[in-house]
Amino acid sequence: MDQYKVPEPRWSDGLQGRFLRLAASGLIPASWFQPELPAVEQRAARTGHLQLEIVSHCWKYAHMLVYQLSSLVLNPPLTCTVTVTVYYGEEDAPTVALLAHFAAIEVPNVVWNWQCLPRQALFRRAIGRNLAARQSKADWVWFTDCDLLFRAGCLDGLAAALQGRRDVLVFPAREYCTGLLPHDAPILQPDLSNLAVLDVDDALFSVFPRDRATGPLQITHGDVARAVGYCESLPYYQRPSNTWCKAYEDRAFRWLLRSQGAPLDVPGVYRIRHVAKGRYTGSKLNTGLRSNLRRLVARFKG
Repeated sequence: MDQYKVPEPRWSDGLQGRFLRLAASGLIPASWFQPELPAVEQRAARTGHLQLEIVSHCWKYAHMLVYQLSSLVLNPPLTCTVTVTVYYGEEDAPTVALLAHFAAIEVPNVVWNWQCLPRQALFRRAIGRNLAARQSKADWVWFTDCDLLFRAGCLDGLAAALQGRRDVLVFPAREYCTGLLPHDAPILQPDLSNLAVLDVDDALFSVFPRDRATGPLQITHGDVARAVGYCESLPYYQRPSNTWCKAYEDRAFRWLLRSQGAPLDVPGVYRIRHVAKGRYTGSKLNTGLRSNLRRLVARFKG
């Protein structure tokens, strides 16, 4: 597909990236790039049985995605309908097999929606998120990562908290996280040759408060998503890549929406944290340096 062809490198690419990261820190008005957002009165204040959409990306993360999809099978929502959109690449055979397995499982109030992208588009997460935002028919769209789990009461609790709200962006005020697990931790080694619905051990997780809508916790109003997409007004973040791109656009998305998000009391939000990123490419030295950096950052973030 021509629209997903990787552009030729330009000397200004690095400068663009640094400029946008600086801009998203708040030093430049978001209105320069996103002039208008739907006014409050233009956003529907939905009540009753809500339509939600979860948007995830998976590249060589089947060992994580199995827990996310399993959490939806084990904890189906009762008071809302959830479309589960997963972007994946056809070269990622374990993920393709996993999605085929779960597609055959019927879950009340859950609609599976698998979307294949060329890996060059998959590697820039904002591309898939923007496609989902523009196409979504949901009342609210939850942009997340495939290491996040929706456990007991999560989606029904979210639906209850969203009744009648018109915020541009909300997020769970707390989540339960593991420590930064090594690659050989048992939970990171599920048997993907014998696919099954898997649960996790509560004892591995501790609660952490959150103060903003970070990348896996960004829940936006459906009318806002359809109107402005996901960083669509920043072409740099819509450019395909031959390697996985660090998700700096998460911060840019909050900047464009002029909001860090409103905290909501949502139960059952769990996340598996891990040192080794399956999507990392390059030499062992490069991967090791990035993993060590993740350990250092995790000590400060909790």
